Amino acid sequence: MKGTFSLVFLLAGFAGNGLAAEPLPLFDAHLHYNWEPNPRVTTAEALRLFDAAGVRGILANSRPNAGTHALYAVRSDRLQVVPFLRPYRVRADVQTWFNDPETMTLVEEEYQRHGYFAGIGEFHLHGEEARSPVVARMVRFARERKLMLHAHSDVAALEILFSLYPEGRIIWAHTGFALPAGEVERMLDNYPGLIAELSYRSGITNGADRISAEWRRLFERHAGRFLLGSDTWINERWDRYEQIMAGYRPWLDQLPPVVAWQIAWGNAARIFALTP
Repeated sequence: MKGTFSLVFLLAGFAGNGLAAEPLPLFDAHLHYNWEPNPRVTTAEALRLFDAAGVRGILANSRPNAGTHALYAVRSDRLQVVPFLRPYRVRADVQTWFNDPETMTLVEEEYQRHGYFAGIGEFHLHGEEARSPVVARMVRFARERKLMLHAHSDVAALEILFSLYPEGRIIWAHTGFALPAGEVERMLDNYPGLIAELSYRSGITNGADRISAEWRRLFERHAGRFLLGSDTWINERWDRYEQIMAGYRPWLDQLPPVVAWQIAWGNAARIFALTP
């Protein structure tokens, strides 16, 4: 009961279906701060963008990991930063990391040097690629340290990852893109550790920002399993950052206030032990 009263109290200060004065705080669970060779925006500019968008926390990962370290260094009461270790040095690693023995050298050295990582990813992995020895080593490394995974993967690869790490928590980047809602629901039912991140996810609205009936049902049934994200993988996404994050608010406002709160902020706060 105490937790319920606390949540109701918190919601009273934020927008619930347009009834309160302040908008919901947002957590961006898919934030890249890539250095190729320099980031699109400075950390000071990034902080201004987060503040303007109402983003109070981010899951930071980058290529290479220097960008994540830079964002973690500027965390504050206004912006909480959850750092993930990305197994990439350069863009080409996206296609080869799962068969490259040097991947684990990168992972092990980064983790030893910076022990604050909460997980590994985002990494790209599809189908039988997930059966490679490098992937098995990486998952074992994560399992031994109770790290989360952040996987840009199809259903087949996710199922293999969970077979290697049954008790693991895996953030599913993009939640299957256009995978039918029924299939998403099946995955959430089958894998309690699966957390669905919604950047680039189609089908949530059915026109004029009206939430579709199937996704409303899915959000209400699995309210504790979804996160939002921007996926700033290219410069154009940084240029439109405020617009991207604002795009979630119309359909969040159509959900019951408690459900909207969970997806916008509450799930991340619980999963990553963020402060209010």
